[in-house]
Amino acid sequence: MINNGNRAMRPKSWTIKGLIKVTTDFLKEKQIESPRLTAEVLLSHLLNINRVTLYLTLDQPLNESEISGYRELIKRRLRREPLQYITGIQEFWSLDFIVDPQVLIPRPESELLVEQAIERLKPAAVQGDHSPRILDLGTGCGALATVLAKEIPRSQIWATDVSRTAIDIARINAEKHGVSRKIEYIQGDLWQPLRDKDITFDLIVSNPPYVSAEEYEDLPPEVRSYEPRLALDGREGGFYFIREIIERSPDFLNPGGWLLLEMAPNQTDRALELLECIDTFDKKMRIKDYSHRYRVVCAQYR
Repeated sequence: MINNGNRAMRPKSWTIKGLIKVTTDFLKEKQIESPRLTAEVLLSHLLNINRVTLYLTLDQPLNESEISGYRELIKRRLRREPLQYITGIQEFWSLDFIVDPQVLIPRPESELLVEQAIERLKPAAVQGDHSPRILDLGTGCGALATVLAKEIPRSQIWATDVSRTAIDIARINAEKHGVSRKIEYIQGDLWQPLRDKDITFDLIVSNPPYVSAEEYEDLPPEVRSYEPRLALDGREGGFYFIREIIERSPDFLNPGGWLLLEMAPNQTDRALELLECIDTFDKKMRIKDYSHRYRVVCAQYR
């Protein structure tokens, strides 16, 4: 099924079990991360079944068309195309989000932003008739805005992005999860589309581009060659957008409102120093992710 140099493995017929085994070995030899998972996910995607069903049908034979289609998917992964772009799906907060090369693939560490937002807003949102206003600045595929709309049902959410395609994908994801009517999407760069809106927020959340220009070429090929540079490159030092958000956010926060920012661990000290220079912020702190590295910086507006 898979040509590997001068070696070709073509038995009379392939079962799901046999195909997964030989593909896992092949991907491991090619140093593809998580080879077994990759083999299973791509075959599940091709057959349009979930992985549980895959395991229940391990002895099922595959036809030539299925084997050929699977071979093409494996070739794409060997070119280091991310698994999520091949399948078009990434899980975040136990929800499936549509992704393509026009949007950043949501990372598990960004769930920390959701946790922190819920911790700060949900108690107030369930009392009385308060409807917290949330801004997702640079929404990408819309994962943060969609999850917050589901987790804080009384919230009103605005989501911005400089990319029209990203806004379109975010809308599709919100509709997929039944919250499209709760989110207003606005295209534009950073604060520009909000300047004439006369609106302030109880919480601003953002996962801005924070990879430094100096580090960009050292990123894994899955990231460097496929994910949108616009969503990754934080320019010199990776701090341009972080600075712009911190310095301008007081104009868009309600008293007592929160700013939550994801960034690289080595940027959190600098972010806290910048917040110290802005006397309108209280309760400045940084929070560790699941790998015990500082990842999110939080500050409350007076």
